[in-house]
Amino acid sequence: MSHVLREAKMRMPWSGNVSQAINPWTWTYDWADSEVGLVNIDLGRSSAPEVEHKILDEVASYGKQLGRMADVVQILLEKADLSALTKHEKITICDFQAMLWDIERVKAQIAK
Repeated sequence: MSHVLREAKMRMPWSGNVSQAINPWTWTYDWADSEVGLVNIDLGRSSAPEVEHKILDEVASYGKQLGRMADVVQILLEKADLSALTKHEKITICDFQAMLWDIERVKAQIAK
């Protein structure tokens, strides 16, 4: 029993091995393009980053924008005559609606 206790190791959260490239040139010359924070997400290059940032700050997040567009698409689908669509097009619409239902399910779980 004491043998087992001696081999057990206690680790604190985030105490595992960490691998990091150390590059002093980056510290010195690349600070202007860096972001500092707990979580930084790079969504790629924008043709108008200032406008995009202002919209995200003052109007709506990407999730809110996509949610509203999905709401509009859902309304249009409910009003549209889908009988002329091909099988592939109908499957695509069903996949989209299934995604919307999954989103609503997740929202309901979080709201509980």
